[in-house]
Amino acid sequence: MFETLSDRLASVFTSLRGKGRLSEEDINSTAREIRLALLEADVALPVVRAFIARVKERARGAEVSKALNPAQQVIKIVNEELVEILGGETREIRYAKTPPTVIMLAGLQGAGKTTLAGKLAKWLSQQRNTPLLVAADLQRPNAVTQLQVVGERAGVPVYAPEPGNGVGDPVSVARDSIEQAKRQNHNVVIIDTAGRLGVDEEMMRQAADIRDAVSPDEILFVVDAMIGQDAVNTAEAFLEGVGYDAVALTKLDGDARGGAALSIRHVTGRPIMFAATGEKLEDFDLFHPDRMASRILDMGDVLTLIEQAQRTFDEDEAERMAGKFTSGEQLTLEDFLEQMQMVRRLGPIGNLLGMMPGMGQMRDQVANIDDKDLDRITAIIRSMTPDERADPKMLNGSRRARIAKGSGTEVSDVSGLVTRFFEAQKALKAMQSGGGIPGMPGMPGIPGMGGGRKKAAKAEKKKKGRQRSGNPAKAKQDEAARAAERERRKEEGAKPDALPPGLGGGGNPKLPPGLGGGAGMPDLSGLKFPKD
Repeated sequence: MFETLSDRLASVFTSLRGKGRLSEEDINSTAREIRLALLEADVALPVVRAFIARVKERARGAEVSKALNPAQQVIKIVNEELVEILGGETREIRYAKTPPTVIMLAGLQGAGKTTLAGKLAKWLSQQRNTPLLVAADLQRPNAVTQLQVVGERAGVPVYAPEPGNGVGDPVSVARDSIEQAKRQNHNVVIIDTAGRLGVDEEMMRQAADIRDAVSPDEILFVVDAMIGQDAVNTAEAFLEGVGYDAVALTKLDGDARGGAALSIRHVTGRPIMFAATGEKLEDFDLFHPDRMASRILDMGDVLTLIEQAQRTFDEDEAERMAGKFTSGEQLTLEDFLEQMQMVRRLGPIGNLLGMMPGMGQMRDQVANIDDKDLDRITAIIRSMTPDERADPKMLNGSRRARIAKGSGTEVSDVSGLVTRFFEAQKALKAMQSGGGIPGMPGMPGIPGMGGGRKKAAKAEKKKKGRQRSGNPAKAKQDEAARAAERERRKEEGAKPDALPPGLGGGGNPKLPPGLGGGAGMPDLSGLKFPKD
């Protein structure tokens, strides 16, 4: 969603790099470009004015003028101000002291309240809660059925005593759901209320009646992040008519400019609590202002990637695989398949790469990544026998043809996979033996990072001195040459000139005596040194 804004800000900061000091003109032109970038991203004008004023004020201060790298300091200021506009700190749910905690969802029709209710219920279940979904939207056709389907997918029960489609009293349904939750030991109740195509008095009155009947601990205003400036107007109308504690943004994976996300918190004073970034129930999490600011500035979101991996990967399986790699065991195609499946569970590869710093410059390449390639690789490996997975060297032409036919691919695809697998085996073996990662410079003295065993062996070889040649005739010649050299030195004795120049040998009049100057080092023949 923030691609356009990220690209504009990246170009602004590129023009700053390389400048030792920032003049007043540099600050003004940078602020002007940032203002245009924010306005193009559909950020509300009052928010843009406040943001630019704060950035210019800090850019003219001592933190930039005395900085070693003023451009980086300006980027740091912009990042901090973005975090502040987005809310500053992560807002979490305030649970009731006495269960159940009641969460009421409100918003316009089409904003995604029902789907978000299912996502929130699944997310709460993963936090070891026992949520109950309540179908209080009795006006929209099939709203009750939709919530039941979403609840079934999320593995969360749904309280739906009325059929909906204009039948039933939503206020009594919401009130009765609290007692139902207490009887069935649900510690969280999520009430899905009706929406309208526009803000009207009837909708506001119904939402206010439900609020008064259940006294919710949290009222979440669900807003579609793709509707632009109108999101701010709707947020203000709901704040005045019903009131709410926090905002939940949906459809953050869309191609809109995303100004609503940067505007709502500043205009309404209510923080953004949740963000939905896709259609799947798993595409939902707390909204972290600092991580969103990092994404906008193309600094990545590694923390979210780590958290996704922790939730997705099986800890015992990961430890088993890590132990196998470090112990020096041979990598098999079965291990290769397990690793791919673990990565696949994290989500689309393009989304994962998008969380890495600097990937905004490779957006086109990342967008061309097809997750179906992993599915084809999985099909090829699963078309092999257990023996073939354990030892791919046995894959001759006929076996590869059989595997290609069984997986619906070409023989060249099977051969390409096997070739890449053997390369991965070699790379892993090099890392295990201390050769480091192929293509990367080694780190001296650290085993496994390219500078360990090989350099140690080289140093040991040097320490031992010259090795005897494997050719007997050559070895005899070398030994004779060394004997002749020893005889020559013995005949010359310990003359000063026998020392290397600069350490007393030859003599250099420009250097002081004792360091190669004059006649060389002083006569030390009268001193008796130990043999060693």
